[in-house]
Amino acid sequence: MLGDKSRSIILWNLLDGRAYTATELAASANISLQSASNHLKKMTSANLLTVEKQGRHRYFKLANNEVAQVIESMASLISVDKDYKKIKSPQLNDFTYARTCYDHLAGKLGVKLTTSLLDNEIIKISGKDYKVTESGQEWFQKIGVDIHTIQQKKRSFAHQCLDWSERKHHIAGALGASLLQLMIEKDWIRKKANSREVFITSAGKIELKNRLNLEI
Repeated sequence: MLGDKSRSIILWNLLDGRAYTATELAASANISLQSASNHLKKMTSANLLTVEKQGRHRYFKLANNEVAQVIESMASLISVDKDYKKIKSPQLNDFTYARTCYDHLAGKLGVKLTTSLLDNEIIKISGKDYKVTESGQEWFQKIGVDIHTIQQKKRSFAHQCLDWSERKHHIAGALGASLLQLMIEKDWIRKKANSREVFITSAGKIELKNRLNLEI
């Protein structure tokens, strides 16, 4: 299901967490509307996508964050060398530096943030997951993240997500999503229009330096 080129392009474009019409997704994959409709029907039947009707339009989006995690993680398996002889690190640009991965922060910034949380013993690795330390609960409480509330959500609390451009892990799950949302609400980072790219603000650089000793 994921191996078809057109379907993989559609799924990649849906990683921004928004819903799109068949016409928009057809354009993104450079295929006909009929072809896109067939692909979307298959992916919906396979529970990769959900569809919602609003007025005359039907909007498609990823079924859940687990699907998003698989898509993002699979990108790390692709060789970025044109001759496919060896893997090279992707060239650093705005997209590879800071972007959203479905509902959490990814790219070099996402990895640096996760590493800093580990270095400051705010979180710790537990298998393939992250756990918040006792001092970490106080840290999150101070910035406005209620760990107890997040733990009640019916989804992964915090797990490792392999960043396809950095080839290192960043934090995903309910905690990663809450952290991204808080950073946006506090204007530490801002989303770029019609893109998964984000950029850190002057206020965000100051806050991350003061709270995590993280230099951006």
